[in-house]
Amino acid sequence: MSDYGHPLTFGSFLTPGNADPLRPVGLAMLSEQVGLDLVTFQDHPYQPAFLDTWTLLSFVAARTERVRLSANVTNLPLRPPAVLARSVASLDLLSGGRMELGLGAGAFWDAIEAMGGRRLTPGQGVRALEEAIEIIRQIWDVEARGGVRVEGEFHRAVGAKRGPAPAHDMGIWLGAYKPRMLSLTGRRADGWLPSLAYLQPGDLARGNAIIDEAAADAGRSPADVRRLLNVNGRFAATGRGPLHGPAEQWAEELADLALTAGISTFILASDDPDDLRRFAAEVAPATRELVAAERAAPSTSPATSQDPTPTGQTSAATGQTGTATGPSGRTGGTRGSTAPAGGAARVAAAPLAVVPTPDDGVRRSDVRVWDEAARPTGPTPDPERAYTAHEQAGAQHLIDVHDGLRAELAQIHDLIEQVAAGLIDVGTARSHINTMTMRQNKWTLGTYCESYCRVVTTHHTIEDRSLFPHLRRADPRLKPVIDRLEEEHHAIHDVLEGVDRALVAFVASPDGMAELRAAVNLLTDTLLSHLAYEERELIEPIARLGAH
Repeated sequence: MSDYGHPLTFGSFLTPGNADPLRPVGLAMLSEQVGLDLVTFQDHPYQPAFLDTWTLLSFVAARTERVRLSANVTNLPLRPPAVLARSVASLDLLSGGRMELGLGAGAFWDAIEAMGGRRLTPGQGVRALEEAIEIIRQIWDVEARGGVRVEGEFHRAVGAKRGPAPAHDMGIWLGAYKPRMLSLTGRRADGWLPSLAYLQPGDLARGNAIIDEAAADAGRSPADVRRLLNVNGRFAATGRGPLHGPAEQWAEELADLALTAGISTFILASDDPDDLRRFAAEVAPATRELVAAERAAPSTSPATSQDPTPTGQTSAATGQTGTATGPSGRTGGTRGSTAPAGGAARVAAAPLAVVPTPDDGVRRSDVRVWDEAARPTGPTPDPERAYTAHEQAGAQHLIDVHDGLRAELAQIHDLIEQVAAGLIDVGTARSHINTMTMRQNKWTLGTYCESYCRVVTTHHTIEDRSLFPHLRRADPRLKPVIDRLEEEHHAIHDVLEGVDRALVAFVASPDGMAELRAAVNLLTDTLLSHLAYEERELIEPIARLGAH
């Protein structure tokens, strides 16, 4: 197996349940807020407990701005390919080029047949899928002359007008497991999208081999086919099996899948907001760092490509057993270490290039929670000090986490305006706000530590691995700044409680919208002011001292 060198991306695989129709929407918005790259939904049109996936994708596209979207995977037997091609291209245009197309040949044939679909054998399903791909690509190819012409055994489109073209070069990803589907993936698709739960030991290696051979026979490079994987597991304090343990164990196992099985997109199947947060804030950055370090390392002997599973456990990816090793084959040491030994020495140091987001000074509220002029400042940075890329990445993560909070703040403003317009009720708004990172964090240990420290340290208690005690110990000159930041964290928690109280009061008071907007304005003032102050004072110390 091999590493195809694709950049790593991370996503969510959500259930489109209709019992609480806004819950999957909220989870999709949360996926974007915490920094995931992709949101996907199951597509089972025969399931009455589910929302229609393509209607849901359209709604989610309108409620998000950055994250890419896809069905995982589209049920082709109930989606005519010519209509599907125009639907997904239209949504890609409307969303600014954020759609991808996952396709499946079909399953659950009794249910498909009950909905009016045609029952197909496995071989017929593969041939029907290949015909559909041809129709879809011809619909999108607006530069070709003449109409679409596919006279297939299962799908026909003869003389159909071409267009619209998607806004970007959209990928077609196939959910494939058997040899004929895998061969089709290599010949015609842009991605392979299986689920780890359905794979047996060795299936990834066998699947890659079939795809690579088919791609080569079709005159393509194997790297033309991105390898994606739906994963599921459980977070726990200690390792109990593959993808069942702390975030750093997840990172090591996913890094191994990237480096030895070529997987470059990991999609977490979970509807738990906490799982999505940990996957985005802890697993994703640590996995990226492990893979980047390994790709940058000098070539090593074949013995270094070992499975990171603890002794006696079997990896679902390779079917091998082994000692507790990382992607580099390093045995022992602290799990969760995110760089190989000596890695920093290979990276040239440079001046600190991480720039804090400045406070624009705009204040929307007349209330002042604290005296900004009384904030202490830390030691002046050494202008001659240089920082490695690894050190700068730690500092940049603080801004990345804060940007997620800033995005959540914009979502709160949007929710309040929807309440004011009568588009959603107060209960729905409160439910959305309560899933946000800023609400869950409680502002007691600091947002940076909550999302990052568990990645880079595993041998301390929660208190010891929090960022602030470490910085106090490492540089006592920072104590006044740290004390002040902790005070502000508690104040922000109280301001958030004020927003919740104002939402509740709005139900009973016809003029409560003024108080609700005032509470949100106060939250905006305090949060943006605090984030800018924290970045200004902590970016350089984090780069210089690390987070553990």
